[in-house]
Amino acid sequence: MPSYGQFCPITLASEIFCERWNPVIIRELLSGSHRFSEIQKGAPLMSPSLLTKRLKELEAAAVIERRKPASGKGYEYHLTEAGREFEPIIMALGVWGRRWVARTLNEDQLDIGLLMWDMRRTVKPDAFPVCPSVVHFHYSDAPRRGPDWWIVCEEQEVELCKTDPGFEVDLYVYTDSRTMTQIWLGDKTLNAAIDNGRLELQGPVAVRRRFNSFLGARPWTNIRHQREA
Repeated sequence: MPSYGQFCPITLASEIFCERWNPVIIRELLSGSHRFSEIQKGAPLMSPSLLTKRLKELEAAAVIERRKPASGKGYEYHLTEAGREFEPIIMALGVWGRRWVARTLNEDQLDIGLLMWDMRRTVKPDAFPVCPSVVHFHYSDAPRRGPDWWIVCEEQEVELCKTDPGFEVDLYVYTDSRTMTQIWLGDKTLNAAIDNGRLELQGPVAVRRRFNSFLGARPWTNIRHQREA
C-alpha cells in the first residue's frame, strides 16, 4: 500500500482504509459476505486478481483473517477486532453520502445485479403468508439475457437466483433498474412508483400489500438530503 510518509495516526489508518476498493470490501464483510464469490458480487467491477491482492493486503494489515469453513472447502474471510472497528466509519460514510452527495443517478451507477445482491440482505423471509415464498423481478431495461431475477425465501433462508428456481411464483414485480434503485434508497415510495406506472405488482392482494414489508428495513431511507432539510 502506498505510504503518505507521515507518522500521523490519521494518515497511517488512511493508508489502509482509503486504498481503492477497501471500504467496499469491508462493507461486504460487515454485511455478511465471507466467500470470495460473495465479496465479488458486492464489487462486480473489481477484477478477481485485484480482489485477491486487496484481501492479501488487508490480511497482512490484520484487518481480516482467513478461516477454513466447516465444509473444509476453500476459505472464508472475516474481519478481525481491528477490522470490526471500521463499522462506525463505514456507516458514517453512508450517512454522509446520503446527506450531502447529489442523488441524481447516472446510468453507469445503475447495476441490477448489485441492487438485487444488496436487496437480499434485508429481505424479511417471513413477510408473506406462504412458505416457501418466491418473488420474480423483471427489469424492462436489463440486457436481453438478464432481465429476470428471483428471490426465494424458505423459513429464515433467503436465496437470490438468476435462473428460474422452478418454484411457483407468489409475486411478480415489473419495473426498471432506476425505479427499483430509487425505491430501495428511499428516494421514491412504492406507492408513487405504482401510481405513475413505473412499477407493477402481480399476485394475490395479501401478498402485494406486504411487498414493502418484504423488502425489510433499508439502511439509508431515513437520511434526508441537506437540500431537503
